[in-house]
Amino acid sequence: MKTILVLNGSNLNLLGVHKPAILGLHSLAYVEAVCAAACAAHGFVLDFRQSNHEGVLVEALQEAGHAQASGTLAGVVFNAGAYSHTSIALHDAILGCGLTVVELNFANIHTRETFRHHSYIALVAKAVIGGFGVDGYALAIAGLAAMDKAAEAGH
Repeated sequence: MKTILVLNGSNLNLLGVHKPAILGLHSLAYVEAVCAAACAAHGFVLDFRQSNHEGVLVEALQEAGHAQASGTLAGVVFNAGAYSHTSIALHDAILGCGLTVVELNFANIHTRETFRHHSYIALVAKAVIGGFGVDGYALAIAGLAAMDKAAEAGH
């Protein structure tokens, strides 16, 4: 059974208390439960992680790239938090691994501060989901499941 990595970046450990008007009131543990249910519904195993450290996220992406190349990983749902708008290192890690990534943002980044309108992750992601809050995770997992199925069918 393949795995889906759900990777969360900076400050997402503070879900439910940090910017609740934008990010909602649910905790990261709740997000993990949503992801586990979505993965199970599509026949995947969940690997759920969060780090505030850019290097740890780079290493997780590189590890995921190896797992995807070996056929054990379908892809990554990546909510990089503020690193979406600042991290060329994360962009390069995704690009360098040829990794299938769905970028996730709780909010529509184009309705927020101007500096958030650009995402380095979006430039190398297969798809981008934003504005659906926690529900976006289930949508992203469904999208990865469809991409994986298409890849296995040779499309």
